[in-house]
Amino acid sequence: MIEIIVALIVGSAAGIGGFAGYQRTKQVNGKNKIDRDMAVAKTKASDIVLKAKDEALRIEEERRKELQKIENRLIDRERTLDNKLDELDKRKEKLRGQEDEVESLKSEIRDIRTKQQEKLEKIAGLKKADAAEKLMQMTERDIKNDLAGLVAKLQKDASEDAEERAQTILLTAMERMSSEVTAERTVTAVKLLDDEMKGRIIGKEGRNIQAMQRATGVDFLVDDTPGMVVLSSFDPIRRQVARLGLEMLMKDGRIHPGRIEEVFAKAEKQIEKDVLRAGEDAAREVGVVGIPKEMLQLLGELKYRTSYGQNVLKHSTEMAHIAGMIAEEVGADVRITKIATILHDVGKAVTHKVEGKHHHIGAELARKYGMDERIVHAIEAHHDDIEATTPEALVVRICDAASAARPGARNISAENFAERMRDLENIAVSFKGIDKAYAISAGREVRVIVRPESIDDLSAIKLARDIANKIESTMQYPGTIKVNVIRETRAIEFAK
Repeated sequence: MIEIIVALIVGSAAGIGGFAGYQRTKQVNGKNKIDRDMAVAKTKASDIVLKAKDEALRIEEERRKELQKIENRLIDRERTLDNKLDELDKRKEKLRGQEDEVESLKSEIRDIRTKQQEKLEKIAGLKKADAAEKLMQMTERDIKNDLAGLVAKLQKDASEDAEERAQTILLTAMERMSSEVTAERTVTAVKLLDDEMKGRIIGKEGRNIQAMQRATGVDFLVDDTPGMVVLSSFDPIRRQVARLGLEMLMKDGRIHPGRIEEVFAKAEKQIEKDVLRAGEDAAREVGVVGIPKEMLQLLGELKYRTSYGQNVLKHSTEMAHIAGMIAEEVGADVRITKIATILHDVGKAVTHKVEGKHHHIGAELARKYGMDERIVHAIEAHHDDIEATTPEALVVRICDAASAARPGARNISAENFAERMRDLENIAVSFKGIDKAYAISAGREVRVIVRPESIDDLSAIKLARDIANKIESTMQYPGTIKVNVIRETRAIEFAK
């Protein structure tokens, strides 16, 4: 037991001694680690301090350089200001010298005038005030003569240059514009399908051809040309309606008075569509947009109108092309000029309905449909009764004259004939109770259709005499004119 106890005591002592040694070793190691960490921390702190010092030095150097730049700029500005002040001083000295020179010249002029006044007083015995006035008058007269000569020379040079430039612009525009020149006639020929068709067109006792003439106001000449029906009328739109209606009747084969009226009504509507299309095509060809539909309708009617034998729509489109080129050369508004030019004769489409000159009528129509006032003025001023005050109006007037003056463009006799036909019809419709009036047979006959409810048979006889008397007193014409008053009563009822 004792041995065991001794052994335990020895073992415990050995264990305690080993534990103590371990603790001492651990403490030594911990202390060494702390020393090493402290050394590392001191090294890092030293590096951070060095870097901070380097960064501070770098920032200080940059600030020093920036301050140096600012200082250099301030020095440059100061130097520039000094230079400007020196220049201002020099200019001031120069101006002062010029002022002195001007004062010296003024003094010389005053001396000269004084001497002249003294001479005038001595020579003419004038007082000082009278001499001064005389001198001013002489000076003014001399200056006026010099100015008048200078103005005359400038006007002459400007006139010569303007005329030459205007000729160049006109010739250039006309050479660039190539258009056909054709004379319009007052007859249209329609080819017959066969000889039998001629009889069907005439009808029993001439009923069919009379119905056609009554419906269209066109003279149908059947026997004059073999294989042809010649349609004669001074109004091109009526001729076109008659031609289209006759072709439709021949194609259909049913020709009788009731069918004739129906077909010619359709033909008239078709021509109205063609008229609008012609106006739209003309505007598209010229290259303008924004024209009101009503004005395009009237423009299309010019396709079937002539002026001195010249087709008015072709004349207008040709003018518009030339006007666009000239407007571009002289600096006018090209769009306004083109629109005004293509519409300048639009009043001719309604001259048989509205009294007045065609350019005034056209301007009123343009104003009515809300067009630009510059366009209205150019249309109204393209003839000589109104002064053209805008470049666009002047271009329209020039182009109108240029287009009309082309060789072969116009035929005066044809225009006179059409004018006489219109006057003949206007005289007839001026009486009350008239429904329609047509001048046919080249003006040798005027066919008047009256309203049966307004004119009875006896009144129709008197009306024919009155119309003939008015024609005799107001018109000049070769030969005789037949006045044919037609009164027709119709009774219409519908079976339902």
